[in-house]
Amino acid sequence: MGRPEQLPGEEDIAASGEGGRKIIHIDMDAFYASVEQRDDPALKGRPVAVGGTRERGVVAAASYEARTYGVRSAMASALARRMCPDLVFVRPRFEVYREVSRQIHGIFAEFTDLIEPLSLDEAYLDVTDNHQGIVTATEVARQIRARIREETGLTASAGVSYNKFIAKLASDHNKPDGLCVVRPEQGLAFIARLAVGRFHGVGPVTATRMEKLGIHTGADLRRCSREFLAQQFGKSGDYFYLAARAIDHRPVRPDRVRKSIGSENTFFQDLFTHDELAAALLESSETVARHAARTAKAGRTVSIKLRYSDFRTLTRAKTLPAPVSDAATIQQVALALLAPLEPVEQGVRLLGVTLSNLGEGEEELVVTAEQLALAFE
Repeated sequence: MGRPEQLPGEEDIAASGEGGRKIIHIDMDAFYASVEQRDDPALKGRPVAVGGTRERGVVAAASYEARTYGVRSAMASALARRMCPDLVFVRPRFEVYREVSRQIHGIFAEFTDLIEPLSLDEAYLDVTDNHQGIVTATEVARQIRARIREETGLTASAGVSYNKFIAKLASDHNKPDGLCVVRPEQGLAFIARLAVGRFHGVGPVTATRMEKLGIHTGADLRRCSREFLAQQFGKSGDYFYLAARAIDHRPVRPDRVRKSIGSENTFFQDLFTHDELAAALLESSETVARHAARTAKAGRTVSIKLRYSDFRTLTRAKTLPAPVSDAATIQQVALALLAPLEPVEQGVRLLGVTLSNLGEGEEELVVTAEQLALAFE
């Protein structure tokens, strides 16, 4: 990737390189679907969806051939079928994916002990001091990707940078089977060019709100003061302020265990109507479902968090008879938890959904309507 140009008049806050760290984010390409295509030659080159085939099933992963039709993870299986009539559904084999993931993490461990898994198919690696004594993180990433291809027959994309935030963005830059390097002196300009919707933590609702404020790119976001962003986006404002300046001091944390999967949004304008609240819950439910699919997790407890305009905060939770992971079911439970709180007397400034009491994924991660009815009796 060519060296980006820095915006005129901007101080290169990122030039220090976050203390000289060398971070790699490895992300396997369409992991579940690629494993299925590898193991069944008849699936190669065909649009493949891994996930439930029932009416209320959900797509856990889609091959790149399926993605050209708009099929995405966390999408309802019925909708995916309509978008791509030739779509081939394959039941997930989570034990196989976990075994391949263990193989890949074994490769990581040959280069560094500082490995932070995010899911079965992605991880951060701190290779500032690596076992092989390789001078550049770029070369470490090249060798890791080559080993993965040689030993598993799968491809991985990698982002190389001086902090986790940029490394993760970079890994998505040249997918599939790509490598993107963002050096310390390039960080600000790399962020400046990105649409705000590419920032992690900026969902469709937040992106739309930012665009209404005239914030379309990282450069636009960097022109906003910390106070303005805090006023508009609550506690997320500080994250946006630092991210726009390519700053992320978080270290790579080995053996990180996820206890819950959550997503919440702070709104530019308070929400009042049921349709507005339902749309916000759907966005958060879809975000949670995507993470659940990537980690092969399901949860029995769904909770919502609601904050009114006067900052009064409520939480409600329900534990279900069986684990769930699809967006439709998570939203259904969230709406049932919200119902006793409606109509809202004051505007809602924050709303979020969390899935907890996590366990390993099952072949068909669906709670039936009858089970849900019993759960709320």
